[in-house]
Amino acid sequence: MANLTRRGFIAASTAAATLRGLPQIARQPATRRILTLVYDKSLGMMRAVERVVLR
Repeated sequence: MANLTRRGFIAASTAAATLRGLPQIARQPATRRILTLVYDKSLGMMRAVERVVLR
């Protein structure tokens, strides 16, 4: 796994979310994605947890 700084991790996850989310916004009817950043002790770094919730 690559060593990412906190700033690099946030930039990478923001870029990935933007590329993934923008084309799908128009065709997803009533769902909502919740992205949470949590500190994972076993990895020793922050990681993203994404949940899909119906509205």
